[in-house]
Amino acid sequence: MREISPKEVEEMINNSKDINLIDVREDDEVAEGKIPGAVHIPLGSVESRMNELDKSKEYVMVCRSGGRSGRACQLLESQGFEVINMNGGMLAWEGKTE
Repeated sequence: MREISPKEVEEMINNSKDINLIDVREDDEVAEGKIPGAVHIPLGSVESRMNELDKSKEYVMVCRSGGRSGRACQLLESQGFEVINMNGGMLAWEGKTE
């Protein structure tokens, strides 16, 4: 599984790079703040909502610490999606939140 650091994600956002973030945390966690522009799809809904994703795009998966997003990556990779896990999750995120 490919991984990316929170700092690299922040740099991509700051440099206006096209980045597709999926936050797989639960509603209450996301309510405390998420990375601007991230799409919220709770881990338990990823399988039923993968039809909303485009296989021609690359997605960066985010959770609290990197575990749930890693599971989401495995699921999506097995279905032919290009995904990268943000290691350390929101616990390691130092950038802006909304």
